[in-house]
Amino acid sequence: MKNTKYVFVTGGVTSSLGKGIIAASLAKLLQERGYSVTIQKLDPYINIDPGTLNPYEHGECYVTDDGAETDLDLGHYERFLNIPTSQANNVTTGRIYQSVIDKERKGEFLGKTVQVIPHITDEIKDRIQILGNTGEFDIVITEIGGTVGDIESLPYVESVRQLLWELGHENAIVIHLTLVPFLAAAGELKTKPTQHSVKMLMQSGVSPDILVCRTEHELSESIKRKLALFCNVKQEDVIESIDAETIYDVPNLMLKENLDMVVLKKLQLPQDKQPELKVWNQFLAKFKNPKHTVEIGLIGKYVELKDAYKSISEAFIHAGAHNEVNVNINWIHSEELTVKNVPKKLKNLNGILVAPGFGERGIEGKIEAVKYARENNIPFLGICLGMQMAVIEFSRNVLGLKDANSSEMSNDTKNPVIDLMEEQKSITNYGGTMRLGAWDCKLDQDSKVYNIYKKELISERHRHRYEFNNDYLEQIEKAGMIATGRNPETNLVEVIEIPSHPWFIGVQYHPEYKSTVLNPHPLFIDFVKASLEHYLN
Repeated sequence: MKNTKYVFVTGGVTSSLGKGIIAASLAKLLQERGYSVTIQKLDPYINIDPGTLNPYEHGECYVTDDGAETDLDLGHYERFLNIPTSQANNVTTGRIYQSVIDKERKGEFLGKTVQVIPHITDEIKDRIQILGNTGEFDIVITEIGGTVGDIESLPYVESVRQLLWELGHENAIVIHLTLVPFLAAAGELKTKPTQHSVKMLMQSGVSPDILVCRTEHELSESIKRKLALFCNVKQEDVIESIDAETIYDVPNLMLKENLDMVVLKKLQLPQDKQPELKVWNQFLAKFKNPKHTVEIGLIGKYVELKDAYKSISEAFIHAGAHNEVNVNINWIHSEELTVKNVPKKLKNLNGILVAPGFGERGIEGKIEAVKYARENNIPFLGICLGMQMAVIEFSRNVLGLKDANSSEMSNDTKNPVIDLMEEQKSITNYGGTMRLGAWDCKLDQDSKVYNIYKKELISERHRHRYEFNNDYLEQIEKAGMIATGRNPETNLVEVIEIPSHPWFIGVQYHPEYKSTVLNPHPLFIDFVKASLEHYLN
């Protein structure tokens, strides 16, 4: 059994400093050195998972192979490490309390008073160590959401304090990410916010081993010395994290700052192998030196918050680099699209992606965008709801079923070409009740999608309640839209395409969840390639 080491990443001063990217970059460097690493995220909110959260509140809800609806940081972990995460990689306060209350109701605490310490903290410690106890990982990096000093984060910080004491200092360390702001009026960097943040952490009984300082300007040796002195760390343990052009630069920046070496030294692990980041840097070189730029329209309902489509925009970065193309995403709000303005708003696009989503807001705009792409031979990719909109648009404008709709948007439509799955009809709860996680799909061998994947059986992740209604399959196929991918067990339609169109594919699943730096998703690669051909012609 491996003696798993633990690295905790806390944050101070302000949220959105990039704990997830620092954790993922460190993990990447340790992975390059030959260690098996995983990352988990502890989220302090009381929702069981982000599945019922509005994307405006929390950005994208990321889905794992085992069907967990999780924080979007898990997407970063997978994109950087190229290994799948699971339910165990994301823990919320809601899940912790639910578990403890369930145990109390079953009488597992034998008449004891159930309290935050030790019962809640014990549950948190168990969850932190689930991945370490599998014996699969040398190092588990645990990112703690929120900032030090938040009331809701206190039980997590206390759990970390207990674990540091229980595991011993050579087996568990704390990296504290903080902000060193530049005050333009004074013309200097200020260390006080970091000092206060570390002081607050220490008041909770936790001393940081390493400080990672987010900054817009380089930290001088004197500032590093000052931070080391006031924050109780060695100067070599003060790591500069300067603003980067792209998140994919951060592993190289952390390598330059020796973050991985400092971590290994503290965990008393050998530093035999040097990180090369060879394939990573090949990707970066292509990403930063594109030969062309293509304009792709992302038609969505939450475009004001780009994080709502984080995995899609990252998948375009991966596929763009693969094709040596800069993908310029045009963020287009579907509510603003009408029959009259669609030609004007979409005329300069080389590709159109209609994004996933829920509910009826902005639906007609999405349908107009599909119609424009179909009639003007513009490469089209519809994901989840986007695929459903393609089916509705085709049914209305090619089959002549003018009231064709999804029963999600219209209960009384006479032609529900998209309908609720039979097993969903009796469900009243919303949380975790969709078709979630990885499902198989069998592709037709004479289809475009088979030529893209180069295999017959694929597995992709899902997150939806409504499906293609097979009662309409025959007439839709006769009219020229073909179901080229199906679930082999249920026969539900997973992929549609229009063979007479240069590139028109809709998928019920979410290909963006599986795109990584080392393995860009084939569907995105081919879509970008088709968009490039449209641009060149």
